[in-house]
Amino acid sequence: MKSRQPFLVWRMIPLIGLLFAALLLGMHWGAVSFSLREIWDALWNPTDDSYVNTILWQIRMPRVILAACVGGGLAVAGAAFQGVFRNPLADPFIIGASSGAALGATLALTFIAGSTITVTATWQIPWLILSAFAGAVVIVGAVFIIAALSKAGRNSYLLTLILAGMALSSFTGALVSLIMFLNHEMLSTIFNWLLGSFSGRHWNEIMIAGPVIFFSGGVLWLLSRPLDLLSFGDETALTLGLPIGKFRFMILLAATLCTAACVAVSGVIGFLGLMAPHMMRILIGPRHRLLIPGSCLLGAALMVLADTLARTVIAPAEMPVGIVTAMMGCPFFLFLLVSRGQQSKL
Repeated sequence: MKSRQPFLVWRMIPLIGLLFAALLLGMHWGAVSFSLREIWDALWNPTDDSYVNTILWQIRMPRVILAACVGGGLAVAGAAFQGVFRNPLADPFIIGASSGAALGATLALTFIAGSTITVTATWQIPWLILSAFAGAVVIVGAVFIIAALSKAGRNSYLLTLILAGMALSSFTGALVSLIMFLNHEMLSTIFNWLLGSFSGRHWNEIMIAGPVIFFSGGVLWLLSRPLDLLSFGDETALTLGLPIGKFRFMILLAATLCTAACVAVSGVIGFLGLMAPHMMRILIGPRHRLLIPGSCLLGAALMVLADTLARTVIAPAEMPVGIVTAMMGCPFFLFLLVSRGQQSKL
């Protein structure tokens, strides 16, 4: 096993190259395209007041970096949820964490907009993260309570969790729609935010949400071995001496916090947390010590590419990036359903 480890680590290098290429493409491609030389000069001369530097440093660079942070965060959270639930179909969107975070952040947006206090983006983001985290914790906790009350057997317990997550996601979606209906003046703001977008994002969002995403992702990476044991099943984990309740709680808490930070700054972006971990599991195997960083790199690259496509495919208009990821992720999800159904017949 030790001789195989360096070989697997070397597989990260193409992922780093893919992320680097995606970042360059995101800075290059747009309504105004820049050459690689212009991008290089802007990176090494940030104080220059040329229009190239202004566009790159104030518009495109924070956008692509935030997209990479959110994509990596959602992918890491997805890998953690899939490990805990022992199901490759689980992700922050399906299990209800994203929808719960969306409900909490929507309430925060409505409260902030309805208050008489003049707020800045820097003041809003921590409240959005806290509200999104609270909403995600409530929904994920409700999912576990429902699964426990159902007294499902061992074989159907995880399926019950996923079905409960999907049901509560629909319920929270209805609550968000009700909030939008009751607050007509906020309809456009909430609707655009729910579709998922990085438009208008700046360095403030990165400085506040970025550390939260990296911290929670780092915690999940440190919990790679417990994740490996949990993925083998509760009986195996207990036999090996793992306190499953304690570590399951820690993993879900970190994954929920990571999801909440991503949702707070980007809105609801589904399916990326499903695709990236599953693709990496095929490429490098199920060990979370490599699966988590690999999913992070691939998720970051996919999100940057999706956002670049979203802002250029119908230029000068811009498509919400959540639409792009849904168009990619829905066929992928259906493919997983069909392939798992065929495997169960064998």
